[in-house]
Amino acid sequence: MGTFILDLEKSVSEALRNRGFMLVTAESCTGGLIAKKITDLAGSSSILERGYVTYSNQSKIDLLDVPETILKEHGAVSPETAQNMAKGALKNSQAQIAVSVTGIAGPGGGTDDKPVGLVYIGYAKDGQEAIAHEFHFHGSRADIREQTSRAALSLILEQLGAA
Repeated sequence: MGTFILDLEKSVSEALRNRGFMLVTAESCTGGLIAKKITDLAGSSSILERGYVTYSNQSKIDLLDVPETILKEHGAVSPETAQNMAKGALKNSQAQIAVSVTGIAGPGGGTDDKPVGLVYIGYAKDGQEAIAHEFHFHGSRADIREQTSRAALSLILEQLGAA
């Protein structure tokens, strides 16, 4: 594991711990990688409340309360879905902040409108409106998943710094 990545994970963990916040993750294209990175560090039970891996649309509906209309109108890979995943994860947990990811990791599955590497990362915090950011990553499936997890951790750190 590279020093930068470990430093990023440690920084996120410390930021959560210093604020007394618990995190919930809602992951699609990363398949639990963000939660894994957090739990790679000792003491993570004080900052990670739970993690959802919601790969199918039905799991997003059942576990995260993503409205079926959002999925039908915008698709699973959309800012609206990422926002609703983060909101639903927060609502269905004891955490104070949530991060969500949905995207196309490839190598197939992309379209002209939604190419491989397109990822939306959502963030929600108690008492605030959920947000989503769009990213375009490149490389292999593993590369895209790794870049997504790092971007999600960076977004958490950025948002906690703005808290």
